[in-house]
Amino acid sequence: MRAIAVTGGTGFIGERLIAACREQGIEVRVLTRSPARGRATYSPRAFPHVRIEAWTPGAVGPWVSALAGVDAVVHLAGSPIAGRWSPEFKREILASREIGTRTIVDAIARAEPRPPVFVSASACRFYGPDAETVFSDAADHPPGKDYLAQVCVAWEREAARAETFGVRRVTLRFSIALGMTRRFREVLGRIRPFLGGRIGSGRQWASWVHRDDAVAAILRAIGDATMRGTYNVTAPNPVRMDEATAAFGDAAGSRFRLPVPSFVLEGLLGDGATILLDGQRVIPARLLAAGFSFRFPEIGPAVRDVLAG
Repeated sequence: MRAIAVTGGTGFIGERLIAACREQGIEVRVLTRSPARGRATYSPRAFPHVRIEAWTPGAVGPWVSALAGVDAVVHLAGSPIAGRWSPEFKREILASREIGTRTIVDAIARAEPRPPVFVSASACRFYGPDAETVFSDAADHPPGKDYLAQVCVAWEREAARAETFGVRRVTLRFSIALGMTRRFREVLGRIRPFLGGRIGSGRQWASWVHRDDAVAAILRAIGDATMRGTYNVTAPNPVRMDEATAAFGDAAGSRFRLPVPSFVLEGLLGDGATILLDGQRVIPARLLAAGFSFRFPEIGPAVRDVLAG
């Protein structure tokens, strides 16, 4: 692998992917709506392998030339879903994924030479929230009926169009990714004594993945020609939310584990509280069958690594 193009390169997973590419000597062409932010994140001195390209998610433009000759396009861009879900906020969540993915696929079709691989993000919320069902990508589960599930349906439908142009398409359904962000690092000292409190009932399932494993799955999808279609990118051992929050409290050594009742989250986030309150039990059957080895299969070591920073 010599070069890839990436959208969402300044995001949570994108930044770690680009750092991994630097270690492997892979050139990265970062497509971003904010070239200034891209250049601030990836200075030429620290990231000589990164090239910043301005792109507009809603229209194919001159940036299509950045896709020519790359070994793969990795599409991670999408508006954050954390926040209070106003009607406008929900429209932006959907449009950023549906229209953005449509534009990238249209650009892939026009690129010459055409990239042979398209890796597109999606989310495990495709399945919808469920208290008991075990969702496996080796089974033909129908999509859920809630808002986020329908966003994923539209998102994946646009990504699948890449196959009509002879491109190998891999859709990665990510669960909640664990990792250290700049903001979390800034506030960790203040909140550390209070980590580990129950969120909602605590009995909802939490499917999760360490950010390093998410990045490794992306690189595997690019390099493994046998990978096609849809894969769950989630640790093989989902846990109840109680266990997940307790892992944070134990790793932090917190003494005052403040609970967060459902009504508090619902008051702050409205419908957006579903992300934390409504669980899913998802397993990565296809990745495991392909021989993918998770560095962090268990929640405890994953959280300890995150808090170590």
